[in-house]
Amino acid sequence: MNTSEKETLSRRDFFRNMGAAISGSGIAMASFPWLQSCSADEKKAIAEGDKLKIAIIGTGSRGQFHIQNLLAMNNVEIALLCDNYPPHLQQAAAMVPLAKTCSDYREALDRKDIPAVLIATPLYAHAHITIDALSAGKHVMCEKSMAMTPDDCLAMYRAYKASGKVLYIGQQRLFDSKYIRAMEMIHEGTLGVISGIRAYWFRNNDWRREVPSPEFERKINWRLYKEYSGGLMTELATHQLQVGNWAMRMIPDTVTGYGDIVYWKDGREVYDNVSLIYRFANGVKMNYESIISNKFFGLEEEILCSNGTMEPEKGKYYFEEAAPAPGIMQLINQIEHKIFDNVAFAGPSWVPETASKNTGYFITDNFSTTSGESSVGAAGDGSKELLEAFCTAAVTGRPAENLVEEAYYSSVLALLGLQSMDEQRSITFPDEYKIPYYNFA
Repeated sequence: MNTSEKETLSRRDFFRNMGAAISGSGIAMASFPWLQSCSADEKKAIAEGDKLKIAIIGTGSRGQFHIQNLLAMNNVEIALLCDNYPPHLQQAAAMVPLAKTCSDYREALDRKDIPAVLIATPLYAHAHITIDALSAGKHVMCEKSMAMTPDDCLAMYRAYKASGKVLYIGQQRLFDSKYIRAMEMIHEGTLGVISGIRAYWFRNNDWRREVPSPEFERKINWRLYKEYSGGLMTELATHQLQVGNWAMRMIPDTVTGYGDIVYWKDGREVYDNVSLIYRFANGVKMNYESIISNKFFGLEEEILCSNGTMEPEKGKYYFEEAAPAPGIMQLINQIEHKIFDNVAFAGPSWVPETASKNTGYFITDNFSTTSGESSVGAAGDGSKELLEAFCTAAVTGRPAENLVEEAYYSSVLALLGLQSMDEQRSITFPDEYKIPYYNFA
């Protein structure tokens, strides 16, 4: 296939049916069954019914982000707000003045007229509140990661399976249209066979938040302390590890990593610099790196295939066959060939390989602008669609197939990576933490 044919194919076939993907029809429905809650039929059920009453447990920055999205939904009523930190609760109450407020989450679970709860607390509280909520007969959406330990992740999963209720975990990329289309392309083999995955998330800030007085340090800056958080692994890596699993349709069997506090030596306990290698049984490696003292490269999951590369966060893909190099590079290559073409290096003649300028193609028309730059940020990251899907599922009472399993494995893999760094050794995925995953027989 030549370059012009590839471009025609990309425009005609790769930019198709994104609306169908999110509405739950076409290839995406068969490949990603959790999108059932996004289908037109499912949405009709919530549109024609009574308003879904929901309680928000945890009203900090993420909780307030969800409140904003819920307020834009016509058939949802935020009936109760819960937080044990009064300033956050007051801020949320100002957003939803008709909602009741409380400081003990068990009050929300005792409300028989509230069938669904959204948990946006710090990580250390996820497991016990989710398990209590499922046991109380509530449908639950809980922010990622699932829990602080693999044992608690497994306990949450088992509570979900025993309850018959809906459980959603905040892995919004599963509902992000550019990621959905990217995975269709990967699974269809458009870019060839996956050879490797590189994922990274770089920031440059101390990750601290202002506190009104010292006694609130750990309540506000819980992400910095091992008692409450897994740091970069549970806050960031869990998203990107899920993308790697999704692309591979399997989980890694081992992980080796290094973690250090390199720059922010301010009393924090969690690493500010992590680097890990996750190895799949077929030999493919997923390299993960995150630091928070340099933001130049931003974040991305690079899925490296035999015929091309996928960058779903940017909403772009690239074929291996790139545009010709500039004239000066061609001249250098010609000179180097003449010098080295008879000198063997490990067998074949040496040929210089440098990254060429390859602008690639946008995954969908939604992410292409007249300037040629991506407009991905303006399109959202799937958070709104995730929340809408949860509300729909809470009305219909139908759990989302494979959704919890995706979140479970990304959470456990993040924690195993943390264990590898803490213990400075390679960790093999324990059999006792394996649950049913994809079945492609």
